[in-house]
Amino acid sequence: MKILAVDSSGLVASVAVVEDDTLLGEYTVNYKKTHSQTLLPMLDEVAKMIELDLDTVDAIAVAAGPGSFTGLRIGSATAKGLGLAMDKPMIHVPTIDALACNLWGSGDLVCPLMDARRDQVYTGIYRLCDHRLEALVAQCAISIEEIIQKGNELGEPIVFLGDGVSVFSDYIEEHCEVPYSYAPAHMNRQRAGAVAWLGLQYAKAGRFETAAEHSPDYLRMSQAERERLARQNKAEES
Repeated sequence: MKILAVDSSGLVASVAVVEDDTLLGEYTVNYKKTHSQTLLPMLDEVAKMIELDLDTVDAIAVAAGPGSFTGLRIGSATAKGLGLAMDKPMIHVPTIDALACNLWGSGDLVCPLMDARRDQVYTGIYRLCDHRLEALVAQCAISIEEIIQKGNELGEPIVFLGDGVSVFSDYIEEHCEVPYSYAPAHMNRQRAGAVAWLGLQYAKAGRFETAAEHSPDYLRMSQAERERLARQNKAEES
């Protein structure tokens, strides 16, 4: 089975193709680029390099959230457009689950941290053993205080990864009571290869959706929605 995957849920833009247990190609950029301008050129470059016939792709996996609202919309729109144009099913892959899979086989607990702004993180805590991904804390949007407390309560060593590490490292170092470490540079950000691999596991279990059915998991309201709700509440009070 051949899976095409895209991830633009954060600062990283990434495209990959996995066929069974082989990563055929991956293009990942963590730089100040606009995802709407990079994803399709990146896909085109990967397709050229591996001589990919898009008709041979079985499904399209997408990092479906949580993450940057703009990034998720771009990734979902790109994947939906490809799914409709190619008449291929889609695979809805949770962003935090895929990020945790970067550390597949880790003997320690794995805690991805994505900076969600407003003193929150998109996060979860996972155990990756016995050939399965077990979410001890399912992906969620909570404060750094809450996730560190949950990690302390579990009482096991933890590996942190994601763009939230640099933002909250001081808090981690001061308040994390269990042994902890940080993932190295080649494992600590979103990768479409991980989205494709996890998507492949979902595909084997028949977890597909159509392009028309797909929508991102934002987990919380956007700033525009919050401001609109605040205006409505203010108007009702007055």
